[in-house]
Amino acid sequence: MRVLVVGSGGREHAICWGIAKSNKVKKIYCAPGNAGISEFAENVEIPADNINKLLEFALKEKIDFTIVGPEQPLSLGIVDLFRDNKLLIFGPSKFASQLESSKEFSKLFMERNNIPTASFKSFTSYDEAKAYLNESNLPIVIKADGLASGKGVKVCMEMEEANSFLKEIMLDKIFSKSGEKVVIESFLEGEEASFFVFSDGEKILCLDSSQDHKRLLDDDKGPNTGGMGAYSPAPIIDEETKEKILNEIINPVFEAFKKENFEYTGILYVGLMINNKKPSVVEFNCRFGDPETQPLLFRIESDIFDLFYQTALKQIDQYQLIWKRKTAISVVLASLGYPMNPETGGEIKELESFKNTDDEFVFHAGTKFLDNKVVISGGRVLNITALGHDLEDAINKVYDSINKVELKNFHYRNDIGKKGLVKKTK
Repeated sequence: MRVLVVGSGGREHAICWGIAKSNKVKKIYCAPGNAGISEFAENVEIPADNINKLLEFALKEKIDFTIVGPEQPLSLGIVDLFRDNKLLIFGPSKFASQLESSKEFSKLFMERNNIPTASFKSFTSYDEAKAYLNESNLPIVIKADGLASGKGVKVCMEMEEANSFLKEIMLDKIFSKSGEKVVIESFLEGEEASFFVFSDGEKILCLDSSQDHKRLLDDDKGPNTGGMGAYSPAPIIDEETKEKILNEIINPVFEAFKKENFEYTGILYVGLMINNKKPSVVEFNCRFGDPETQPLLFRIESDIFDLFYQTALKQIDQYQLIWKRKTAISVVLASLGYPMNPETGGEIKELESFKNTDDEFVFHAGTKFLDNKVVISGGRVLNITALGHDLEDAINKVYDSINKVELKNFHYRNDIGKKGLVKKTK
């Protein structure tokens, strides 16, 4: 089978790595791909958001199946376009993708269907937003309505900080059109976790839990990023909490999809805030999270290609999901200056020091080949991933691997997974 994977990050490297192990896959293309992906796939120089060019390529190369990684092509309607041309593709429609591409759309959906989430108001007027903000209690959360690569959200502890961020979004337009509307939310207390659900439009399959680390610095300090590391499973989601997530959020969400007559296929990411085992929704994403994909796929024992393929065929009930009884962790090595001004172009000389094995792997994100060298091409550059007998073992493995290398051009957090250790001792 000839497969096209759309995207260029660590998530897409993990997907290519996973599906390449299937005997059903004969050829993988990745558009645009990265330096690491080229080990498993042929990179195609088509940007992920050029959906018309991607369609031309898929038709010309007789692609049997397409897997969409990032949010931009989904929000532009790549799934609708491919299906209109009788091509099998994994992902939700343009309409359904508004659950991620518009914070207001998502919040109104949850409000209509009584899904637990923070109270909110949305604004297109800077003056009205500012007036509302200055009457609100702190802490307060401000979100750009549109896509902003994980950087369009700020939890503001001081009113000066809140007003500054609001101005940056609506007047300075640091997120361009994505900031023409803002959503201002009440602050949710608790600890964040990630929950992923595959859906074939009729049936669902829940994955194991995971936990992302959004803030740039240790101890969850600094600005929001696309994610600095993740691990799975996450002790914050015990069996009792998982039952509440299913009964109070997952099942009601998919019942609401049926009630509102829009079919949701692909994967739904539910970003959760958990407080005393009570879950609330922080946000929805309409694709696999990055970096959660890396540890999650690293733990799957069953055929990863079939997970995507049978979902697209509406045969998800025929897939038997088998997990390795281990813990996986992924630590992001980011370029200096990330998230706002990452330094790019520098050669990555440390790669040969990382040994890819069954228990450890380096997933590339912001890398490319230039003059036969691997160079930095984005903010999040590498994802050092390890599998351990338990969380402590996985943490030790991943940081032992990182600490053996002198990393001058990278920033990374030293505490990925540590909150899970604290949770297990309580």
